[in-house]
Amino acid sequence: MDSKPYEGLTPDAVLDALESIGLRGDGRLLALNSYENRVYQVSLEDNSYVVAKFYRPNRWSEAQILEDHAFSLELFEREIPVVAPLVLKNKTLHEFSGFRFAAFPRRGGRPPELEDGKVLEWIGRFLGRIHAVGATRPFKERPALDVDTFGNDPRDWLLESGLLPEDLKETWVSTVDLALDGVDTCFERTEHRMIRLHGDCHAGNILWTPEGPHFVDLDDARMGPAVQDLWMLLAGDSETAAKQMKFLLDGYEQFHAFRREELSLIEPLRTLRLLHYSYWLARRWEDPAFPAAFPWFGTQRYWQDRILELREQTSAMEEPPLSA
Repeated sequence: MDSKPYEGLTPDAVLDALESIGLRGDGRLLALNSYENRVYQVSLEDNSYVVAKFYRPNRWSEAQILEDHAFSLELFEREIPVVAPLVLKNKTLHEFSGFRFAAFPRRGGRPPELEDGKVLEWIGRFLGRIHAVGATRPFKERPALDVDTFGNDPRDWLLESGLLPEDLKETWVSTVDLALDGVDTCFERTEHRMIRLHGDCHAGNILWTPEGPHFVDLDDARMGPAVQDLWMLLAGDSETAAKQMKFLLDGYEQFHAFRREELSLIEPLRTLRLLHYSYWLARRWEDPAFPAAFPWFGTQRYWQDRILELREQTSAMEEPPLSA
């Protein structure tokens, strides 16, 4: 693993990369919040702006990135408010000095007010449209969100990483295995369909304007059950979450059918995300940006809290599913 994957990505390199595809910057760069990739708002000489995304080396193949771009453009062409990459020099993915990158139009907005039922219904309508397109055909290159990719593989990697404290390793392993058994059981007994998803549809990837929402950052687009793009928009106790899901589905089902049995997958998917998050931090730990941003990772207290969290999830998966 490259311990300094962006060491050569200087401000001059960013500007030179954009100039190589015909976008001349005026020297003003603003680094945007992104750990996985490096993303910059760039002011151009014509007083317009673009957002440049430099992809983390060795994370996605070229074919996988292009499949993400193709899905974004497919949605954009159907007038679904997704921020798609710009087509420049007849392509969306470019390379400069060893970095693969893409340019996007700048789109402003604020976080959506998810406590507002009308906002949730509006978001639900567009998610229904996204999934109606996503269900038409599968990804061929991008991975699926399943028990192996988000559960078993992270478990095995973390166990071999040397990052787990020796005195907690046995407890962590038994807790993870019990949680993954619960995930397996829920997936096996729940009828669901794998479709193309946004994949990381939380409030931070939705920007709100007076014209409504638009969706950004399909970098984690993958195959998975439809409910994956819904559950991360829920908050609060089960009664509050059920009301929020009802508003989302009131909009969603205007454009795409939703299998209500997939509500049984919310807690299993939450369990997988929690385990995968530890794996993600561990895999990126040699990148200097990560210890600076997540200083608490890897401590004794961190792993103790994860054990408690997974025990709570094992219990949650045994409870009746959310109703909406």
